[in-house]
Amino acid sequence: MVYQASKERYSQMKYNRTGNSGLLLPAISLGLWHNFGGVDTFENGRDMVRRAFDLGITHFDLANNYGPPPGSAEEMFGKILKTDFAPYRDELIISSKAGYHMWDGPYGDWGSKKYLVSSLDQSLRRMGLDYVDIFYSHRPDPHTPLEETMGALDLIVKQGKALYVGISSYDAEQTAEAIRILDNLGTPMLIHQPSYSMLNRWVEDGLQDVLTENGVGSIAFCPLEQGILTNKYVSGVPSDSRAAKESGALQEKRLTDQVVSQVKALNEIASNRGQSLAQMALAWVLREGRVTSALIGASRVSQIEDNVAALNNLNFTEEELASIENILQS
Repeated sequence: MVYQASKERYSQMKYNRTGNSGLLLPAISLGLWHNFGGVDTFENGRDMVRRAFDLGITHFDLANNYGPPPGSAEEMFGKILKTDFAPYRDELIISSKAGYHMWDGPYGDWGSKKYLVSSLDQSLRRMGLDYVDIFYSHRPDPHTPLEETMGALDLIVKQGKALYVGISSYDAEQTAEAIRILDNLGTPMLIHQPSYSMLNRWVEDGLQDVLTENGVGSIAFCPLEQGILTNKYVSGVPSDSRAAKESGALQEKRLTDQVVSQVKALNEIASNRGQSLAQMALAWVLREGRVTSALIGASRVSQIEDNVAALNNLNFTEEELASIENILQS
């Protein structure tokens, strides 16, 4: 059956302006870091992208190395674009990144102009696109001059391969300098993509101030801390959970007694708010208007539906915020 997007897709989603730009992003965006690779089921990935768009999620975030294997998430997304979303391309914000190891040899990693330009060309071919809406430097490169990395982003925009550019995981000082360089080149930075959650608040130590002062947006990845800030771990570590695996991004050793205690206490507040813990965690990231969008991941459609429902209650009382802060500082 030919996919037809829901006519109600824009009725419930909240859209936020990205810094001082003209671009609006959905308050909840979908990342394809996990569960969209060559080892995953195409139909499940397709169902998730379809449902996300029907719920008003217009922004889909990728990177060259997403998979596994690397590149396969972009390939899957490219197939979904071709089969389902060709009529809706101009309603979508599609982003990709480069900065981590992608191919052998000295030109397949980090932040050189050679790598960034070549990587984006490959990403465009995998997705079947003429351009991406946002292209990121995925991480700072300590061995390449920042002028070169930002110069590559500027070149990519002027070549018409990306409409906007951003950076990910740069600290406050690096970000301020990157903004200055891009401003001088005439390609202003649109957005920064940092990790940010209740349990990971490093952006509050200067980075958010730099972004606000310079009119740059932000999109928080891992706002649910790899699933820790969900109901999954309230009663311990399930044997089939990501944290129970011997390898992977989330290790059981991160779920200390202190963290589990915090999660249980936070879950009580969420329940009193009529939310799941995941919904409250997303609302908390978006609470001050300093984060443009919260970037979620998903392994099934129901998780996307639950996460988007966080937008039904984004407001916190002073008492709730104080209680949350006490828990997080405990």
